[in-house]
Amino acid sequence: MSDDKVQTLKVKRSSRLSGFYRQTPESRRTRLVESRWLAPEEAEACAGLGGFDEACADAMVENVIGLHGLPLGLALNFVVNGQDRLVPMSVEEPSIIAAASYAARLCAEGGGFAVTWDEPITTAQVQLLDVPALTAAEMALRARSAELLAEANGCLGAMCARGGGARELEVRVLDATTLVVHVHVDTRDAMGANLVNGLAERMAPRLAALTGGRVGLKILTNLADRRKVYVRVTVPSAALASEGFPDGTAVRDAILEAQLFAEMDPYRAVTHNKGVMNGVDAVLVACGNDWRAVEAGAHAYAARSGVYRPLTAWKQGPAGELVGLLEMPLATSTVGGAARTHPGVQRALKLAQVTSAVDLAGVAAAAGLATNLAALKALSTEGIQKGHMALHARRVAAEVGAQGELVEIVAERLARERVYRPERAREILAEEVRRKEAAR
Repeated sequence: MSDDKVQTLKVKRSSRLSGFYRQTPESRRTRLVESRWLAPEEAEACAGLGGFDEACADAMVENVIGLHGLPLGLALNFVVNGQDRLVPMSVEEPSIIAAASYAARLCAEGGGFAVTWDEPITTAQVQLLDVPALTAAEMALRARSAELLAEANGCLGAMCARGGGARELEVRVLDATTLVVHVHVDTRDAMGANLVNGLAERMAPRLAALTGGRVGLKILTNLADRRKVYVRVTVPSAALASEGFPDGTAVRDAILEAQLFAEMDPYRAVTHNKGVMNGVDAVLVACGNDWRAVEAGAHAYAARSGVYRPLTAWKQGPAGELVGLLEMPLATSTVGGAARTHPGVQRALKLAQVTSAVDLAGVAAAAGLATNLAALKALSTEGIQKGHMALHARRVAAEVGAQGELVEIVAERLARERVYRPERAREILAEEVRRKEAAR
């Protein structure tokens, strides 16, 4: 190992980059290099579209006519299983990255995010219709499950060589003439959609022959309930205190009341879970993963009892602390797809120090619990609009032509006046420009 690499390993990289939000994008990239999160050439490549061009896009989707960008930001202050992590997030909505960073700092006061996960199981479904003798067919499939799994693994040579493969065969009865066979496959660092879809198609004729049924659909399920991630955080009540709300225990109790509201009312639970997905989806987009599949699976999992419920549980701990739990299905991938073709995705995975698909799921879930906490705290105290409008002020300032430090100056004045009209922003910008010119 080279001396440079040895020196890099000795540096403990911190996710606490104070004042990061006040710097220019160029200065932030320089700081990532200085903090050894990125090599100089990698940081330089983050500028603009980060090396993503029309040739890459044309290879990814159909009918490409150009490129459509989203901001790529970093959520800071994350400690996941004792390790400082930067969390890449790609999202169009203001305040999500700031909220995640803020909540992660609160969670770090209690030791950060403790994350565990299931094995990376993706499930193939084969629908069998018009089964003439349902009970006998079900028994026949179960009796031959070991044989069928061996046949499945015969189709999965490369995956088995990587330590994955078919693990279990499950038979479900839907009605008097319909069976569904699930083949649960460990897909390692792949999300595994193409793999298990192909497996379902190859196994369907054999399953139909054993049951006497007619083959229906052959495809994976996005309800990845064999592939869940679990996150736990502890936040000391004192850490919840803030300007105007000095009693952290009162803030804790207000958050617990908001949790109870979500448990009682599906209308509230949907918005509560949207707060979770704000963080999860932004990480998945940055890391080139199928956020739509994760969204569908998460909401189905939230309704598994027959009533739509929150994905999180916030409780009071034995010492009066706030304890947060998140449990959700989360199928991710770090190989193939965009991870292979999109240079920005590759850098995002490196910034997050992702080591595997389940590790990525853990980082995304930690971000989801963080954005949920930030939303609950805001709603329970000053209201959600204060943070939103502060960031909206920056956007208005930029829209009227403010650049560099003038963006923050104009935004601060707009927020102080609680006026966010572009015409007022132009007036303030003109005043500040004249002031700067007079000071020269």
